[in-house]
Amino acid sequence: SCVKNTDDLEREEAASVQAYLNANPSIDFELKESGLYYYEVQTGSGVSPVSLDTVYAYYTVKLLNGSELYSNAETDDTLRFTVNDGYVIKGLDEGIMYMKEGGKSLLLIPSKLAYGATGDYYYIGGYTPLLFEVELLRVKKGSGSK
Repeated sequence: SCVKNTDDLEREEAASVQAYLNANPSIDFELKESGLYYYEVQTGSGVSPVSLDTVYAYYTVKLLNGSELYSNAETDDTLRFTVNDGYVIKGLDEGIMYMKEGGKSLLLIPSKLAYGATGDYYYIGGYTPLLFEVELLRVKKGSGSK
Protein backbone atom coordinates (compact mmCIF):
# COMPACT_ATOMS: atom_id res chain seq x y z
CA SER A 1 0.00 0.00 0.00
CA CYS A 2 1.13 3.55 -0.58
CA VAL A 3 -0.34 4.82 2.67
CA LYS A 4 2.36 5.30 5.26
CA ASN A 5 1.69 4.12 8.77
CA THR A 6 2.52 6.03 11.93
CA ASP A 7 5.69 4.03 12.58
CA ASP A 8 7.03 4.86 9.11
CA LEU A 9 6.25 8.56 9.56
CA GLU A 10 7.88 8.63 13.00
CA ARG A 11 10.97 6.87 11.60
CA GLU A 12 11.19 9.35 8.72
CA GLU A 13 10.93 12.27 11.14
CA ALA A 14 13.65 10.78 13.39
CA ALA A 15 15.85 10.23 10.33
CA SER A 16 15.37 13.84 9.18
CA VAL A 17 16.28 15.13 12.66
CA GLN A 18 19.38 12.91 12.74
CA ALA A 19 20.38 14.04 9.24
CA TYR A 20 20.08 17.68 10.35
CA LEU A 21 22.19 17.02 13.46
CA ASN A 22 24.81 15.20 11.36
CA ALA A 23 24.91 18.05 8.83
CA ASN A 24 25.35 20.66 11.58
CA PRO A 25 27.95 19.19 13.97
CA SER A 26 28.99 22.65 15.19
CA ILE A 27 25.59 23.10 16.84
CA ASP A 28 25.97 21.26 20.11
CA PHE A 29 22.31 20.64 20.92
CA GLU A 30 21.35 19.37 24.35
CA LEU A 31 18.65 16.71 24.08
CA LYS A 32 16.07 17.35 26.81
CA GLU A 33 13.96 14.60 28.38
CA SER A 34 10.89 15.76 26.43
CA GLY A 35 12.66 15.27 23.08
CA LEU A 36 13.41 18.97 22.60
CA TYR A 37 16.87 19.82 21.27
CA TYR A 38 18.16 23.01 22.92
CA TYR A 39 21.20 25.08 22.00
CA GLU A 40 22.13 28.38 23.62
CA VAL A 41 23.61 30.72 21.02
CA GLN A 42 24.07 33.64 23.41
CA THR A 43 23.50 33.54 27.16
CA GLY A 44 21.27 36.30 28.43
CA SER A 45 21.97 38.28 31.58
CA GLY A 46 18.40 38.62 32.82
CA VAL A 47 15.92 36.32 34.50
CA SER A 48 14.57 33.03 33.16
CA PRO A 49 10.81 32.89 32.66
CA VAL A 50 8.64 30.43 34.58
CA SER A 51 5.08 29.26 33.99
CA LEU A 52 2.60 32.10 33.62
CA ASP A 53 5.22 34.80 33.08
CA THR A 54 4.67 36.91 29.98
CA VAL A 55 7.55 36.84 27.54
CA TYR A 56 8.41 39.08 24.60
CA ALA A 57 10.49 37.51 21.85
CA TYR A 58 11.73 37.63 18.33
CA TYR A 59 11.71 34.34 16.50
CA THR A 60 12.28 32.74 13.15
CA VAL A 61 10.82 29.33 12.38
CA LYS A 62 12.27 27.15 9.65
CA LEU A 63 11.94 23.66 8.31
CA LEU A 64 15.03 21.48 8.70
CA ASN A 65 15.80 21.98 4.99
CA GLY A 66 16.38 25.67 5.80
CA SER A 67 13.24 27.12 4.25
CA GLU A 68 11.82 29.88 6.41
CA LEU A 69 8.16 29.69 7.40
CA TYR A 70 7.89 32.87 9.44
CA SER A 71 9.99 35.48 11.18
CA ASN A 72 9.22 38.55 13.26
CA ALA A 73 12.92 39.40 13.71
CA GLU A 74 13.79 42.96 12.68
CA THR A 75 10.10 43.97 12.92
CA ASP A 76 7.95 45.80 15.47
CA ASP A 77 5.75 42.71 15.73
CA THR A 78 7.17 41.20 18.92
CA LEU A 79 5.76 37.83 19.90
CA ARG A 80 4.15 38.18 23.33
CA PHE A 81 2.73 35.19 25.15
CA THR A 82 2.15 33.76 28.59
CA VAL A 83 4.39 30.75 29.21
CA ASN A 84 2.56 27.42 29.51
CA ASP A 85 -0.94 28.74 28.87
CA GLY A 86 -1.33 26.87 25.57
CA TYR A 87 -0.86 29.87 23.26
CA VAL A 88 2.27 28.53 21.55
CA ILE A 89 3.50 25.02 20.77
CA LYS A 90 4.84 22.96 23.68
CA GLY A 91 8.43 22.99 22.42
CA LEU A 92 8.55 26.80 22.41
CA ASP A 93 6.99 26.99 25.89
CA GLU A 94 9.62 24.55 27.19
CA GLY A 95 12.58 26.02 25.33
CA ILE A 96 11.97 29.61 26.38
CA MET A 97 12.10 28.59 30.06
CA TYR A 98 15.74 27.45 29.60
CA MET A 99 16.64 30.94 28.37
CA LYS A 100 17.53 34.12 30.20
CA GLU A 101 16.31 37.58 29.24
CA GLY A 102 18.57 38.95 26.50
CA GLY A 103 19.58 35.48 25.34
CA LYS A 104 19.36 33.76 21.98
CA SER A 105 18.77 30.07 21.42
CA LEU A 106 18.09 27.47 18.77
CA LEU A 107 15.29 25.01 19.41
CA LEU A 108 14.94 21.91 17.28
CA ILE A 109 11.38 20.92 18.08
CA PRO A 110 10.11 17.45 17.15
CA SER A 111 6.53 17.24 15.87
CA LYS A 112 5.26 15.77 19.15
CA LEU A 113 6.15 19.13 20.77
CA ALA A 114 4.94 21.13 17.76
CA TYR A 115 2.01 20.34 15.45
CA GLY A 116 2.00 16.56 15.89
CA ALA A 117 0.61 14.04 13.45
CA THR A 118 -1.84 16.47 11.85
CA GLY A 119 0.29 19.53 11.17
CA ASP A 120 -1.17 23.03 11.39
CA TYR A 121 -3.58 22.70 8.42
CA TYR A 122 -1.83 25.51 6.53
CA TYR A 123 1.92 25.24 6.02
CA ILE A 124 3.23 22.49 8.23
CA GLY A 125 2.59 18.83 7.50
CA GLY A 126 2.21 16.16 10.11
CA TYR A 127 5.38 14.70 11.63
CA THR A 128 7.31 17.87 10.77
CA PRO A 129 10.13 18.92 13.12
CA LEU A 130 10.74 22.67 13.31
CA LEU A 131 13.79 24.82 13.95
CA PHE A 132 13.19 27.97 16.00
CA GLU A 133 15.72 30.77 16.41
CA VAL A 134 14.53 32.65 19.51
CA GLU A 135 15.68 35.89 21.09
CA LEU A 136 14.14 36.49 24.52
CA LEU A 137 13.73 40.25 24.78
CA ARG A 138 11.83 40.67 28.03
CA VAL A 139 10.22 38.71 30.86
CA LYS A 140 7.30 40.20 32.77
CA LYS A 141 6.69 38.27 35.98
CA GLY A 142 3.27 36.67 36.18
CA SER A 143 1.15 34.82 38.69
CA GLY A 144 3.45 31.76 38.58
CA SER A 145 6.42 33.70 39.98
CA LYS A 146 7.42 33.44 43.61
